[in-house]
Parts: sequence; structure tokens; C-alpha cells
Amino acid sequence: MAGTRDPEATKARIFEAATAEFAQYGIAGARVDRIARNAKANKQLIYAYFGDKEKLFHQVLEKTMLAVAGSVTTDIEDLDAWIDQHIDYHREHPELLRLLQWEALELGRENASAGELRCGRYLEKRQKVEVAQAKGLMRADMPAGQILMLLMSMINYPLAVPQVAEFTLGPDIDPEAQRAWIKDAIRRIVAPPDVPGTGPDTEA
Repeated sequence: MAGTRDPEATKARIFEAATAEFAQYGIAGARVDRIARNAKANKQLIYAYFGDKEKLFHQVLEKTMLAVAGSVTTDIEDLDAWIDQHIDYHREHPELLRLLQWEALELGRENASAGELRCGRYLEKRQKVEVAQAKGLMRADMPAGQILMLLMSMINYPLAVPQVAEFTLGPDIDPEAQRAWIKDAIRRIVAPPDVPGTGPDTEA
């Protein structure tokens, strides 16, 4: 029937508009009326569905994390695939790293989103590292959390601050050469002591 309200479709439009809004402007700079306009939704409906603006941000971040979980592998035993999928995802979806930066700037560690989904996701990743360590595929002398943090930092930092990457690497950055060097560095960092490092696979 024409004019029938579809709450789920409305929520999906709100999430899409809010993700773009928060990624660009952060929490303080975001405007609910602009989200409503871009989502073709009623402003009061946004408050009814999601609460205040900060609550909406937390829900947007949780939903974004869910999208990542469904798009990249957690099987870190296939290290090249793990790295490739994470690099590709962040290149195609820069909004996630932007949301995380705004969270750090405006909410800090104490008020960061700590939903069950997000906590469970990082726990799963650490456990996958621990399994790889137990199988002798990764060095066992470094805590799994430290390995995971180093890997995420090496993948995410150049994408989160591209201006720093350009200052450091020069204006003509070859993304695939950068990918090869990241893979090489990660292999060397996580390799068990008796496994020699290898040079970057620039032909991959």
C-alpha cells in the first residue's frame, strides 16, 4: 500500500546517512537534522529509534564493526589473506577508521563504545592468534594481543593518516608496493624464531 511505513528500511537509511555524517564531522559536528534530511526521515523519529546523538554514534560504530566482521576473515593462519582483506576493506570503506578516530578524540577510552559485539570480535581475533601460536605458525614469546595490535597498526596507520604516509613515503606512493612491504614486515614480526624472514613479494 502506498505510504506504508517500513521501519527497517527507514533505519537502514538513517544508519547510512549517520555513518557518512559522523565520519565527516564527528559527534560534536554532526547534525541530526542533516542526517534526517539525507535519510529522508523525520528528525523526531531518529530520536525515537536511537536516542540522543551520542547513542546514535555508538550504534553506528557497532553496526560498522558488524559490517567489517562479515567482510574480512579472522583466519590469521592464512596471513596473506588476512592482511589483504583488511587492507582492501579499509581502502574501500575509509569511514570505519574515521569513526574510530572521532571516538578517540571525542569520547576517549573511558567512554568508548564497548558493546558485546565489539568486545567479542577482538577476543575472537586474539584467540585466533593464540591458536596460530600453539601450532607453531607464529612466535609464542609475544602476547597475542601485542601481535594483533602491531598488525592492525601497520595496516591501519597509513590509511588513517594518508597525509603522514605521503610525507614519509613521498607523493608517488605505489599502493601495491606498500602492501608488499607491510606483508614482509608482518611476516618478519610474527615468524617463529627458527623461520627466516623473506623479502617483499613485489610481484604478487
